[in-house]
Amino acid sequence: MFKPIDTEVTFIGTKLIKAKTMTRAQYNEYRNWELPADEDGSDPGYLVEYVDGGPSNHPDHEGYISWSPANVFEEAYEPVQNMSFAHAMHLVQRGYRVARSGWNGKGMFIFLVPGSRFEVNRPPLLGIYPEGTAITYGSHIDIKAADGRVFPWLASQDDMNSNDWNLV
Repeated sequence: MFKPIDTEVTFIGTKLIKAKTMTRAQYNEYRNWELPADEDGSDPGYLVEYVDGGPSNHPDHEGYISWSPANVFEEAYEPVQNMSFAHAMHLVQRGYRVARSGWNGKGMFIFLVPGSRFEVNRPPLLGIYPEGTAITYGSHIDIKAADGRVFPWLASQDDMNSNDWNLV
């Protein structure tokens, strides 16, 4: 939601994007634009497609596209392979599944279980609340183990300090 800001504010952002290397001149040619005379067309960069927001502005792309200089892009983005814990958690909070490449089990991943409200109808909650009591079940992160079972998950120090997180 757009909110006007009267003073300068510092932001940090995380977006899920697709990107392809492309010089400024190649991008302008791709868009059928003329390169302005005062711009260097040989500078390296990326065609960026925003897949999680913005209407399409090119017939060959589902999302909004733009061009980013290489140094700006590389400071802002990292691949969805070998991500930091912070980026992995951002994706989990948005409904994606992630896993560490360092985990031994095949098919393991973590995912967000959104909070919900339900009426108590079975143990162990029947031992705590009367049947039919409406309770709020808080959101949390679960892990699907290699054997297919699902458990509540808590990050270890190693998980939080690792950069081997991958989008599943």
